[in-house]
Amino acid sequence: MQTISTDIPARLDRLPWSRWHWMVVIGLGSVWILDGLEVTVVGSVASRLAEPGSGVTITAAQVSGIAAAMYVAGAGVGALFFGWLTDRFGRKKLFLITLAVYLFATAMTALSFSMWWFILFRFLTGFGIGGEYAAINSAIDELIPRKYRGRIDIVINGTFWLGATGGALLSIVALNTDLFAPNIGWRLTFALGAIFGLIILVVRRHVPESPRWQFIHEREDEAEQTVGAIEEQVEADTGRELTDVSDQRIEVKQRHTISFREIAAVMVRHYPKRSVLGLSLFIGQAFLYNAITFNYALILSKSFGVADDRVGYYFAVLCFGNFLGPLLLGRLFDTVGRKPMIAGCYLGSAVLLFGTAWLFAGGMLSATTLTACWTAVLFVASCGASAAYLTASEIFPMETRAMAIAFFYALGTVAGGVAGPLVFAKLAAAGDLGKTALAFAIGATAMFLAGLVELAYGVRAEGRSLEDIAQPLSVTAVAKTPS
Repeated sequence: MQTISTDIPARLDRLPWSRWHWMVVIGLGSVWILDGLEVTVVGSVASRLAEPGSGVTITAAQVSGIAAAMYVAGAGVGALFFGWLTDRFGRKKLFLITLAVYLFATAMTALSFSMWWFILFRFLTGFGIGGEYAAINSAIDELIPRKYRGRIDIVINGTFWLGATGGALLSIVALNTDLFAPNIGWRLTFALGAIFGLIILVVRRHVPESPRWQFIHEREDEAEQTVGAIEEQVEADTGRELTDVSDQRIEVKQRHTISFREIAAVMVRHYPKRSVLGLSLFIGQAFLYNAITFNYALILSKSFGVADDRVGYYFAVLCFGNFLGPLLLGRLFDTVGRKPMIAGCYLGSAVLLFGTAWLFAGGMLSATTLTACWTAVLFVASCGASAAYLTASEIFPMETRAMAIAFFYALGTVAGGVAGPLVFAKLAAAGDLGKTALAFAIGATAMFLAGLVELAYGVRAEGRSLEDIAQPLSVTAVAKTPS
């Protein structure tokens, strides 16, 4: 291993916003739209799949329970598997591979002919999506300048809800038996997800490898070429001459791999409070979202008698409200700061959800007013959920970044995302208001506790270089650390 001196992190952080950055946002961030489409489509078509003539012998509870849990379990396994590969072989190779896995699995889901086929390919779809979370979040945060990193990461993760809105509206058309046969419409929703994924793949091919990953992994010449090309493009896009940051150099000892033992030591021995923080944020948002969104259609149909082909309208309103949260509040994560905004979103959404549970248990809500309450809850909560990914990506050393995201996503999502759908499907299946309200309260409690952990252990990362927040394990000297 040799030691090199580099100013690449400072050069990336001082870039003004340009069309090149928009290309990165579109190429990498659009996968969240796919994830939102997947989750919402399954929730919307659950009742239709359970009907005779759907082409698959399966119950609504199995779609919203077992299949949903297997999707999340697949995402957890995929995050760990591909997260390790991402830190070892690079961001770009993996975000192309994980998207290909998703495309194959979701296309196979559209061809389902039995319950087990459907569940298997829901698992594999989640496997690909889970890998995306590790590869994409690490790449985004390493390519976006520190001044914009918070808001961009928050909004990109929030685009999940654009996909969810599209999935809800798509289900209205697809589940209309006047347009499509009962065994055709739901298949088209998954097939369209695969087609959209192909479009993303074309754009993503133009996104470069992370120069931060390259110079650590003995590819400093490639890193210099990558950053040089980016700087030329940004100068051409903006017409601005870039400032010299050659005095802001760090010395790093290059390495090819990092062992699981060293990753565990970093998280447990060096950053125990940050590890508790990351796990808490992921568990909180996973219980809130996975327990509810997978079963919202079931609540509407069982508790309020909403017809299957009308569920999409309620979903669309709910999902669009979710997207507005990150869109309107995301900037505050870079100005007001990470800690107050994350804690406020977690605690605020928990309080609103407790209130919703109380109103629901008392029979004071209709399908419309419940959707309005949920829209208010998730307008606030969606920023906090997006911030969980931002936090895990920022607060650990670069060599462990993808694996840290994968680790917390997997543990948090499997804890909240597998247990949540299974428990909540059982609570909501009978349409009992009290039992359904209990599920709301469980999600609210998880969010509230996570908010308290953020208040205690939150890291003020706004406006700071990634290397300043968590110094790379390979750093041997810092000439001048950006503040």
